[in-house]
Amino acid sequence: MRVLAVGGAGYVGSHVVRKLCDGHHHVVVLDNLSTGHAQAVRAASRGAAELIQGDAGDQTLVEDILRSRKIDAVMHFAAASLVGESMQNPSKYWRNNVSCTVELLDAMARAGVDRIVFSSSAAVYGEPRQTPIPEDHLKSPTSTYGMTKLAIEHMLAGYHSAHGIKSISLRYFNAAGADAPGDIGEDHDPETHLIPIVLKTALGLRHRLSIFGTDYPTPDGTCVRDYVHVCDLADAHLAALERLAGQDGASAYNLGNGAGFSVREVLRCAEKIVDRPIAAAEDQRRPGDPAVLVASSKLAQRELGWKPAQASLEHIIASAWAWHSAAPDGYSE
Repeated sequence: MRVLAVGGAGYVGSHVVRKLCDGHHHVVVLDNLSTGHAQAVRAASRGAAELIQGDAGDQTLVEDILRSRKIDAVMHFAAASLVGESMQNPSKYWRNNVSCTVELLDAMARAGVDRIVFSSSAAVYGEPRQTPIPEDHLKSPTSTYGMTKLAIEHMLAGYHSAHGIKSISLRYFNAAGADAPGDIGEDHDPETHLIPIVLKTALGLRHRLSIFGTDYPTPDGTCVRDYVHVCDLADAHLAALERLAGQDGASAYNLGNGAGFSVREVLRCAEKIVDRPIAAAEDQRRPGDPAVLVASSKLAQRELGWKPAQASLEHIIASAWAWHSAAPDGYSE
């Protein structure tokens, strides 16, 4: 297939680009490189993917790409994704995430491209009322970021009704790890994800890890999260793309391991892998941090035929360590 990966120069996007290229799909990446990396695209695709620098919200550009490259399907990774920033600067999130997706979908409708896989988020659920969280759980996002992801899911249902665009939204829990060669990985500025922060602390790039809250109703008092290997996420995107060939409508699936690990468990596992202590200090809870966030991925297993193949915390952290230790400063450009 001919696939347009919007935001394909980012962390998850570049890993999906690798899977697509390895599967002999023709890949075009559209990314404004505000948080993505051209080097990630080159490394992920081994030079096979075409990279176009531009915005998902540029409807004229997107429509031209869709038509001139004869695109069959779109994968949409592009978004501003910092929860805290989304509460301080909601305008950026409604514009970047929602408004740009309107333009993208309008370009698809005009060009006659009728398939899209969308990167959604567990943030659509808000405070969980049950664990593990199923797809039909109440949607009550507590951040502007989560609100924008849920708004786009609703938008996709509307565009299916109006224009016949079929969609699958994939609700990630905590993406982590890196592909085995260690040549692509997680490179965010600022970094807000636990595993890279722990590993950057191990490398001496941060003074210490802050453990936000030690009095949660969990076995060791720290927050529990569901970590899913980024390569497993990439496999799910290809499974979703395949399902869209024969599925109508707008569907959504959780992507997680179905098991959670606490902050202290992550820290202990990382210390074992790097073979040295990692500086950490207890801190106050952060507002809005649920005690436990764990996914039920039974629907994805049943309908997409997807199951995490790299589920162990040790493997996830070891693969991330291979990337961070080889490229402590991230991509070189």
